[in-house]
Amino acid sequence: MGNKIMLTDSHCHLDKIDLEPFNNSFSEMIDTAQDFGVNQFLCVCIDTENFKHVLEPAQNYPNIYCSVGVHPTHKESYAPSVDELVELARNKEVIAIGETGLDYFRCEDDDMTWQHDLFRTHIRAAIETKKPLIIHTRSARADTIRILKEENAEKVGGVMHCFAEDWDTAQQAMELNFYISFSGIVTFNSAKELQEVAKRVPADKYLVETDSPWLAPVPKRGKPNQPAYVKYVAEKMADLRECNYEQIEKETTDNFNRLFKL
Repeated sequence: MGNKIMLTDSHCHLDKIDLEPFNNSFSEMIDTAQDFGVNQFLCVCIDTENFKHVLEPAQNYPNIYCSVGVHPTHKESYAPSVDELVELARNKEVIAIGETGLDYFRCEDDDMTWQHDLFRTHIRAAIETKKPLIIHTRSARADTIRILKEENAEKVGGVMHCFAEDWDTAQQAMELNFYISFSGIVTFNSAKELQEVAKRVPADKYLVETDSPWLAPVPKRGKPNQPAYVKYVAEKMADLRECNYEQIEKETTDNFNRLFKL
């Protein structure tokens, strides 16, 4: 492949992907992605009970990295302390803390203190380890920004993953040293407001991702997602930003490597 720039899937859940379409071979899934021009992957953790399954691919493949964290909707999962997250993050393959954040859409508790506390724990662990945060936010934009500010998250920054908010939220996040990551949602016809954000985000402040196995982009919408399909997200971004595909490859991969200090 020489020195050709290739895409990075900045957020995927490789441990959750059904390998049956790949002859039950993890390597075949990665090879398929590389055939699509995708050559770097961040496998994101959503609960510490399964952290070993997130870490293992990163230990076995030089182009796979991982994170450690607990998804904000996983109320029944073990809630690690700052020290426990810091200890797990000592693995050299761990380049980020998360995903973490707030999700009021899928949680109907009257008291969301438990989500806030878990979020703050992750931010404090990120600051201690000096590793960026991976933020999930849904129906909670104001509280997400507020807590990031209160906990001084700008010290480490990170990424607003699977971004689906408005331009004002994007601006506030970028002011706190966060990148904006676009998933398959940006390819949906209904995502007009998000597409406007995608046009306006500075060239040095955005990433692309699949969030696979969920949220497959057009033209694969409704099917199981996989890292290879980040190509379709990048193609849509090139269309929206009126630039060539190679520019999206270079900018997003450079941004990924800079954010995660690779």
